[in-house]
Amino acid sequence: MPEPAAWWRQAVVYQIYPRSFADANGDGIGDLPGITSRVGYLRELGVDAVWLSPFYPSALADGGYDVDDHRAVDPKIGTLAQFDEMVAALKAAGIRLIVDIVPNHTSDRHEWFRAALAAAPGSPERDRYVFRRGEGPHGERPPSDWTAAFGGPAWEPVGDGQWYLHMFAPEQPDLNWDNQEVREDFLRTLRFWADRGVDGFRVDVANALAKDLTPPLPSQAELDAEDLPDGVHRLLDRDEVHEIYKGWRELFDRYDPPRTAVAEAWVRSAHRRARYASPEGLGQAFNFDLLLASWDAGDFRKIIEENLALARSAGTSSTWVFSNHDVVRHATRFALPSGTDLDEWLLGNGTNPPADAERGLRRARAATLLALALPGSTYLYQGEELGLPEVADLPPEALQDPTWTRSDGTRKGRDGSRVPLPWTTAGPSFGFGPGPAHLPQPAGFGELSVERQEADETSTLALYRRALAERRRLQTDEGLEWADAPPDVVEFSRANGWTCITNFGETPVPLPRGRLVLSSTPLPGSVLPGDTTAWLEVD
Repeated sequence: MPEPAAWWRQAVVYQIYPRSFADANGDGIGDLPGITSRVGYLRELGVDAVWLSPFYPSALADGGYDVDDHRAVDPKIGTLAQFDEMVAALKAAGIRLIVDIVPNHTSDRHEWFRAALAAAPGSPERDRYVFRRGEGPHGERPPSDWTAAFGGPAWEPVGDGQWYLHMFAPEQPDLNWDNQEVREDFLRTLRFWADRGVDGFRVDVANALAKDLTPPLPSQAELDAEDLPDGVHRLLDRDEVHEIYKGWRELFDRYDPPRTAVAEAWVRSAHRRARYASPEGLGQAFNFDLLLASWDAGDFRKIIEENLALARSAGTSSTWVFSNHDVVRHATRFALPSGTDLDEWLLGNGTNPPADAERGLRRARAATLLALALPGSTYLYQGEELGLPEVADLPPEALQDPTWTRSDGTRKGRDGSRVPLPWTTAGPSFGFGPGPAHLPQPAGFGELSVERQEADETSTLALYRRALAERRRLQTDEGLEWADAPPDVVEFSRANGWTCITNFGETPVPLPRGRLVLSSTPLPGSVLPGDTTAWLEVD
């Protein structure tokens, strides 16, 4: 295994969406004391680190990614003292901490943005953000026809002929990373959290900081063109963004051990993503390829081969992820026919096509066991260890994601993956807190709760606990060797005699030689059923 300074290269990281993990004070919103109270659960689960989604002061226009103050804790979920208590509890349990950092934008309540609105066009206060004069004699039209990620225009007027850019919600004005003050302030933010014991950072929208806004601005159609050469998009994945992260790396390396980071960079090609993961940059980048893959052995093997090769060339380790707070949970994705339009499916409250929940969970368990056997880091999303499905039937009045309102009700958004966890079989929020939760939980959540699954040795929770314990024993930073296998099978071995085999088909296949360590479903003798993964070890 890697030396302690490189702990992240083969780590299992558990994502906590704090407002939906555990509520200690009964206000319906998860909080830091709630997380601290569940550190024992995380230790027993066997994770190496926690990735904490935003916990900063926020109006929650975008689930906490509209940040009022990057160096504070939202009073609704805790205090800095309680943050320190959480860090201490995690460290005592041998669990490291990665926190979300949101550098592309602030909230519109941030003191800098309030100062920008109060200042004149061309002022230093406005130069911290992306302000442009609108089109027309009085600037009455937006500078371009760009659309925001959540729907609607990407420019917002401020009443004096100028408009500000927001790639996401209007409450999230984009920062100007050509401004040296912005760069220096974020270095202060990184130091602030690193000095409090944070081991690393998940960098939100890491590919969007550098922008080229020299006139004339392109149209939305030109931005969306599929044939754009690498590095020339005006808003995304520009080469100069890596100069920013070079400065971050210099800061990270002043710590002992060096702080790490992982980029969220949705880019056009995998080789572009590898640049964010270089040792001179952030160190790692999320590989979302398996998250987007269909349930197909050939697709999985191709993705694994490509990403392991890219990680080697970049001097890093790959990352494997199936679920997070932005996507439909993978137990549900695998329950639907390949090619299902998930936005349309959510709009129909998850009824058409019907989800085969048993098949989805079976495949999700198999996929996770496969990923945990690979070289590199695995990122888990809270609740996947319980096999939680997407909550597709949230009523419109309960929805909080800005996607719903900004798209005029044509996209339901991400709330279905953010429903609070069930800890107990009963109670007003199934043990999430002493009162109701901020998003309604399905009536059947009690049967998926931690309390119920801890009493069942065949449960998904039991599988995750056993898998993480065996992985800790078996994992190595060496590569893998592929086995000759039928078209519906992915099989590989690790240097220490650990073999992983996954049957993506319907016909059972013979197991390879070795002692059975673990399987994602019970095995009928010496064959591997469809939609199943097994680990074996050569004695």
